[in-house]
Amino acid sequence: MFDLVAIGELLIDFTPCGLTDEGAQRYAQNPGGAPANVAVAASRLGLSSSFIGRVGKDSFGSFLRDTLIHNGVGTASLAVDDAIPTTLAIVSVTPQGERSFTFYRKPGADIRLTWADVDENLLQQGHFMHFGSVALAGEPSRSTVLRAAQYARDHGAIICYDPNYRPPLWDSEAEALQYMTEGLKLADIIKVSDEEMLLLTGEQDCESGSRALAQYGADLVLVTLGEKGAFFRLGECCGSVPGYKVAVADTNGAGDTFLGAMLYCLRGMDRQAIRSLTAEQLAGFVAFATRAASLTTSRPGAIPAMPTLDEVLAAR
Repeated sequence: MFDLVAIGELLIDFTPCGLTDEGAQRYAQNPGGAPANVAVAASRLGLSSSFIGRVGKDSFGSFLRDTLIHNGVGTASLAVDDAIPTTLAIVSVTPQGERSFTFYRKPGADIRLTWADVDENLLQQGHFMHFGSVALAGEPSRSTVLRAAQYARDHGAIICYDPNYRPPLWDSEAEALQYMTEGLKLADIIKVSDEEMLLLTGEQDCESGSRALAQYGADLVLVTLGEKGAFFRLGECCGSVPGYKVAVADTNGAGDTFLGAMLYCLRGMDRQAIRSLTAEQLAGFVAFATRAASLTTSRPGAIPAMPTLDEVLAAR
């Protein structure tokens, strides 16, 4: 059994790391991909994690596999594409640490994930199963990931979903909303940013927006608010937790760390146990996750910046 099985994209983030003597931008090769990030974040905190995805038969794919192994994430279902290279993302970071992405993915290996790549036994072994919307931006990964989520749910897994919106990957906002909503219908736990909540619900207020998201069927809705902290809703129980202040270097991977930390806090709980949590308990879990996410923003990169359990506990 695994505490967490994640499925979706695993790719290279080229992250800015200073300038050459001639003033040209330098980039560092960092491992990335939101579901893989969540698997690593959870593993660093002590959960057993495994990942399902596809990389190219190239040096980038080998680097990504080695990264997962180094961080204790199972790779038995990480497929290798002989024809299409590993997906690349160029990250741009503002002076405030906010990031945007340019993708080299038409196609990329991750989007070619098929059901033949999926180990059904592994889906039956995960307590939590996590996926995001980047894998839903094209076929065959869209059908594969949605089928995997339904299969895992039918076999008792608690489904976690992050509709992380990346505009360059979609032909239109309407297409993105159509397929991002399909993920919402399968989720027991939803994690969104405030911008994604607005996109999906038309609501800026966290109480109203989280209620609209919960109507798709999720028990727990989490809204990350950047430096302002996070909001949570469990049925009619809701509240917010302030941010943990750090000097921000790079926000890439913060939301994934937050989610991995929340799953760490919920480890071993079945649906009924999660539904029975009090506002005080949830606030404590969200505070822990917020600290973990903030520590990630204090360092460059996504996976390389993710904290260990000792680091999060020391940050109290």
